Amino acid sequence: MSEPNELMADVFLPDTQLPADRERLLVDGLASLGVTGRVKVVPARRALDQLHWVALVALPLQAFLTAVGGKLAHDAYREFTKVIRGLLNRGEPTAGLPRPMVLQDTATGIQVVLEPGLPDEAYQQLLSLDLSQFQLGPVHYDSGQSRWRSELDEARS
Repeated sequence: MSEPNELMADVFLPDTQLPADRERLLVDGLASLGVTGRVKVVPARRALDQLHWVALVALPLQAFLTAVGGKLAHDAYREFTKVIRGLLNRGEPTAGLPRPMVLQDTATGIQVVLEPGLPDEAYQQLLSLDLSQFQLGPVHYDSGQSRWRSELDEARS
């Protein structure tokens, strides 16, 4: 049973034999940030090299980012980056591109893509990001411009 103010998240994992320690890292990491994760395994319907993410976490994203951002002095930021980086940097090397973790807002459907190797600046910006500025996703961090952006929103303008 969750507390009234606790956030709930659906954690979708591909049916690709994700190591139990990686799954536990994600669920425990979310719990340390006040989020109860319900793990759901997504059956493989395409070739493994076409799978675009290592995990998709659907939750009230703006509330989550605001809560974690508001607790910067309480080590929430460090825990947030530790969880994400721990998940992305573990595991077996893949032949294709590294697979990101995706955060999806349950209210708008906007997806924020967290790729391996994001700089600290990206995580700091993410915690104060106003998702209402995006109509279409996915939202990626652009290292060249040092900001979060949606190419689809920009192409539409």
